[in-house]
Amino acid sequence: MTKPLDPEMLDPLCPSDLVPFRVEDKWAGMIIQCLEDGLRRFSELRALLRNTSKVLTQSLRTLERDGFIIRTVHAGPVRHVEYELTSLGRSLLDLLDAARTWARAPLDELIDAHERHQPLTEPANTTRCPRPDTSS
Repeated sequence: MTKPLDPEMLDPLCPSDLVPFRVEDKWAGMIIQCLEDGLRRFSELRALLRNTSKVLTQSLRTLERDGFIIRTVHAGPVRHVEYELTSLGRSLLDLLDAARTWARAPLDELIDAHERHQPLTEPANTTRCPRPDTSS
């Protein structure tokens, strides 16, 4: 028999809405990875992630609000916006690397599970996944 859940295991005062890195935002990890090597323009991120401006803007705003990235607007003849990681954002890079390493092993199993539960009318996922790090 399974051990019952402890009713006190979750702190009722836990500020879970303040936990900035949310699993449901599939773009956050990819955006953070894209910013690993330095500043990126919005247009670079949108092209690489093949994302709509609205969804990307929402994810970037959330990451900025939560302190993971800095948004800089450059005014002038050609206005542009750049994003970069804060030290807090950089602190997630090892965590993201660990998650990518873990996901490589059961990737086929993860894909099979997703396909078993994907409605027939749901379009295939066209999200680009980050390339595996082959330098190690």
